[in-house]
Amino acid sequence: MNAVNLDYPNSIKRLAIYCGANTGSDPAYKAAAVSLAHTLVRENIGIVYGGGGVGLMGVVADAAIAAGGEVIGVIPEAIKALELGHTQLTELHTVPDMHSRKAMMLALSDAVIALPGGFGTMDEVFEALTWSQLDYHRKLCGFLNVKGFYDPLFQWIDHAVAVELIKPINLELTVRTHDIDEMIYELRTRPFPLAQKWMGR
Repeated sequence: MNAVNLDYPNSIKRLAIYCGANTGSDPAYKAAAVSLAHTLVRENIGIVYGGGGVGLMGVVADAAIAAGGEVIGVIPEAIKALELGHTQLTELHTVPDMHSRKAMMLALSDAVIALPGGFGTMDEVFEALTWSQLDYHRKLCGFLNVKGFYDPLFQWIDHAVAVELIKPINLELTVRTHDIDEMIYELRTRPFPLAQKWMGR
């Protein structure tokens, strides 16, 4: 499991997957979660996620476990106490709080993919992006744009670039696609932008 693929410049052994604690109203979200899990298992890529057994988080975990994949959960004590933790993972790490959860998930992963989700998903993926922008780590962040879910977010990002609040080079930190195979390929092959990305003029 998780042997380095020397055919690609970026070693992707594990991906942090951010997604909703609800499944959402569109069955396409659940279908995409299952497809992503199956693709990662097929590509010998482990999953790091929030450790829950509900919503799209649970869908991803269940599908990967059923397919024989590695699934590592990171869950805060307060959420685990609500009996929302998954009980059949490869590993489940219990941490004190949300800050610790996000830090550990990123430490265990090589890049990030966001499925559709709510406030928590946005909090996690934008913290990962900010840390990449500041060169605290070098991890690309993918948005799996299921049925155009992230189109309004992309419009805001492009607007922020247009009004010079986000530097254009920082767009290279994001991968935007609805296609799972394209997402994995981009995360494996795209060079990480190394210029001074965040300093003002």
